[in-house]
Amino acid sequence: QAVALTTGQAAALTTAQIGQIGTAAISRFETADLVALGTAGTAALGTAQVAALTSAQVAALTTAQVAGLSTAQVAALSTAGFAGMETADIVALTTGQAAALSSTQLAALGTAQVAALETADLAALSSVAIRGLTSAQAVALTTGQAAALTTAQIASLTTSQLGSLSTGSLVALSSASVVALTTSQMAGFSTTQLAALTTAQVAALETADIVALSDAQTGAFTSTQLAAMSSTQISALFL
Repeated sequence: QAVALTTGQAAALTTAQIGQIGTAAISRFETADLVALGTAGTAALGTAQVAALTSAQVAALTTAQVAGLSTAQVAALSTAGFAGMETADIVALTTGQAAALSSTQLAALGTAQVAALETADLAALSSVAIRGLTSAQAVALTTGQAAALTTAQIASLTTSQLGSLSTGSLVALSSASVVALTTSQMAGFSTTQLAALTTAQVAALETADIVALSDAQTGAFTSTQLAAMSSTQISALFL
């Protein structure tokens, strides 16, 4: 009978009462009633109850309610439920909540939602979670977001994900991030991407990564990029 509650009745529920509501009943809560629970009310939901929330219910939560969810609650959200978050709610996520996200939850987000992730939250994603980024999401990353990626996250990205980065995002990577790239990751870059690397990034390339490049890839380096290479790097071009 959860759908028959008035917002006033929902707001009057105690945290103890909220915790006793069945998952099926929670999933039938009208969005207005769920909002009426307030931050304390939604914070009292068990992980099983949170997992039962629909995308429409999650979308209706206020930013304060989203920010008040525990890391366990955020991790318990179904992929459909998490995908229902509005961009303002994505912005409201704390770094602790972002760190609790799974790869499947991340993959369920739309490109606008991914673009709404704050740089600190993006950097807080685990190396496993970051692998959930789809090619479309990788393309949507802003230069600020790309620059915020940690070396551990960079090292965990697939060749498909890296190959989807825009040249703007690619040149935003730090020299430390370039050093963190594996030989297989380097081999997956397009000639357009390689030609866009800054001289500082080129100078940071490890010789093993240069050796792993194909003739077409090495042929994409510009004269300015070649001038930035060390003698050891130049030698590696011909190995």
